Amino acid sequence: MGANKHAILQDQAAVLLVTDVVEAAGFWHDKLGFSEGSFWGDPPDFCICQRDGQSVFLAQATGQAALVPLRQLNPHLWNFYLFVDNVEAMYREVKKRGAPLEYGLCDQPYGCREFAVRDPDGNVVGIGQNRDGAL
Repeated sequence: MGANKHAILQDQAAVLLVTDVVEAAGFWHDKLGFSEGSFWGDPPDFCICQRDGQSVFLAQATGQAALVPLRQLNPHLWNFYLFVDNVEAMYREVKKRGAPLEYGLCDQPYGCREFAVRDPDGNVVGIGQNRDGAL
């Protein structure tokens, strides 16, 4: 046992609900440069895609579940946010890959330079760089 009196968080991964896990994994791979993904289920209903040590979990919605992207509930929200060390380079990369932009590169009042893309289910992925250290 270690000297820690409580568990130390080591990482995190967001879970996105999607209508088609295989299609969603294709988006994360083709448009955002993540791994092709590791799939579970027959047919696949769960996938983990990774890039640069970061993970996104893709879970297929079941039954008649209605997927409502957070941006429809609040126009200032994303379903997922990625911090990068060079937002301009990432912007060029995803544009070259043909990712559908939700909005282009801009500076935000909370200190991030960012842009956002939209996946096939309407989930919005914000991608930004903290510019002033406020976050």
